[in-house]
Amino acid sequence: MTTPFPFTAVVGQDDLRLALLLNAVSPAVGGVLVRGEKGTAKSTAVRALSALLPEVPVVPGCRFSCDPGAPDPGCPDGPHEPGPPRRRPARMVELPVGASEDRLVGALDIERALAEGVKAFEPGLLADAHRGILYVDEVNLLHDHLVDLLLDAAAMGASYVEREGVSVRHAARFLLVGTMNPEEGELRPQLLDRFGLTVEVAASREPDQRVEVVRRRLAYDDDPAAFAARWAAEEAAVRARVVAARELLPSVRLGDGALRQIAATCAAFEVDGMRADIVMARTATALAAWAGRTEVLAEDVRQAALLALPHRRRRNPFDAPGLDEDKLDETLEQHSGEDDDDPDPGPDGPGGGGGQPEPGEGPEGGDSAAEPESGADGLPSGGGEQSAVRAAEPFRTKVLSVPGIGQGAAGRRSRARTEHGRTTGARRPRGTLTKLHLAATVQAAAPHQRARGRSGPGLVVRRDDLRQAAREGREGNLVLFVVDASGSMAARQRMSAVKGAVLSLLLDAYQRRDKVGLVTFRGAAAEVALPPTSSVDAAAARLRTLPTGGRTPLGAGLLRAHEVLRVERLRDPARRALVVVVTDGRATGGPEPLVAASRAAGLFAAGGVASVVVDCESGPVRLGLAGRLAHELGGTAVTLDELRADSIAGLVRDVQGNRRAA
Repeated sequence: MTTPFPFTAVVGQDDLRLALLLNAVSPAVGGVLVRGEKGTAKSTAVRALSALLPEVPVVPGCRFSCDPGAPDPGCPDGPHEPGPPRRRPARMVELPVGASEDRLVGALDIERALAEGVKAFEPGLLADAHRGILYVDEVNLLHDHLVDLLLDAAAMGASYVEREGVSVRHAARFLLVGTMNPEEGELRPQLLDRFGLTVEVAASREPDQRVEVVRRRLAYDDDPAAFAARWAAEEAAVRARVVAARELLPSVRLGDGALRQIAATCAAFEVDGMRADIVMARTATALAAWAGRTEVLAEDVRQAALLALPHRRRRNPFDAPGLDEDKLDETLEQHSGEDDDDPDPGPDGPGGGGGQPEPGEGPEGGDSAAEPESGADGLPSGGGEQSAVRAAEPFRTKVLSVPGIGQGAAGRRSRARTEHGRTTGARRPRGTLTKLHLAATVQAAAPHQRARGRSGPGLVVRRDDLRQAAREGREGNLVLFVVDASGSMAARQRMSAVKGAVLSLLLDAYQRRDKVGLVTFRGAAAEVALPPTSSVDAAAARLRTLPTGGRTPLGAGLLRAHEVLRVERLRDPARRALVVVVTDGRATGGPEPLVAASRAAGLFAAGGVASVVVDCESGPVRLGLAGRLAHELGGTAVTLDELRADSIAGLVRDVQGNRRAA
């Protein structure tokens, strides 16, 4: 078995280590979400945590790790016979991003349940993680329905498997830890709120600390066992401190003054709901226990706020995470001294009020652009590059969807055949049966009952009779933005409105779980400003710094977008694309620019790519070039005003491809 990197040998990352240890002391805190760039020891620290947890007593032979002192009365392996308990190390179970629902919650043998009336249940990862750690690397890439199941189990302490009236329940209490790189996409705010604490990690910019990281990593790679042995004393010290803090936790007093500070802080930062107050209270209590105290102090409340509130303040992916510490200190000061029984703040116990682990610590677009010059036609001349302008306020957009029925990744944009959604029919199962269509199964088995010798009231069901429910739900698409940044779009008011429209569409893509990409064109060429990604805030950042000016190589922009789609189809063939071209329809760059743009548009029409043109032309005289481009693409044109969901231009528009799927 591979020797894990010691937890206490991780250099720096104090907030990350503290958040993990607080959950080890009090799993009721609700888990940790670790956000940060790649290569920052996120996974290393999480995997090392299990070695610090005390051993777990379990009922021998129980697949669900029941506690001998308080066995689960509803355990599928129960009732348990009395006997001596067995002790084993706390488990750390990893949930792969591509795991199925059955792998997570367990699989129920539907065939045996129908034919024999027995509950043959194969436990999943939630059962394996009971009384241990469940770790999800790249949790932001996990399918939404799996995240929902995971967080529901973490909140209720139990997992439920329901299949056509047959149900199994078992205990599932675990320390939930998720890691993610925000560049690969964000979690929805509703899911962020379900993690107790969040930590932002980044690589140190201090040369001495980076040297120490490299030195320790090389030593570990050369001889993992010897490296771990050198840190054994520090590991044992932290393990003992976790055990002591767990024993002290029930004795910690959370006074009215600290509670008032917690409530005032949550109110001041306008977090939704009451979960933040509860998590802060539990975190502050765990901090006091970790510091060896039985009273919660103001510094515990402050540290709890820094860990529990930043991710709960995000309303959309464009909000920067974080907390205004000056405002936090002011709020705590205003509500200090309101509990007469609270002791005066004095010297901290072991680890201090912040509870930092002692062993193993290492050393510590502008708005001033001038208006572009106008030519004889009143349009910007496009001769020089203009600096970026601020985007207008985003708004709620109409739904733009891909026609037909796909079978891509789960999302909320276009119709698709999925494992979750409304039942539309039945089919023979391919592989393991996951969603039984009961009526179709009974209908298939009924004609054969006499031939199978049925004599009692039960139905004789065989494998060939089983029918899988065919379901229709929604999928996420690749929304590829092709944005005109040429001189004809450079008028300040127009480009501000255009950026506001694209930001609105990006926000819509985030809510509908799409991948997004950004191609821009101006001057003499087009460029891929952002390859397809799940991170819409990365696209928003590129858009904010987008300069404008020069000619309009529309054909080059369309060709570059076509190449992006070709490559992406090889990577993810099931994900259908929606191309959003944001332009006034002018083409002035390169030889025969209109002919080149028309030919490039024909490639999209020939390939049946769903597209929409957002017409940015303004003024009393309009040439209708964007509408002509939409016709050549085989798509639809909408104006900026029509893009708004509250406009009176019409109802929700589906994108019209040149071919409609049946």
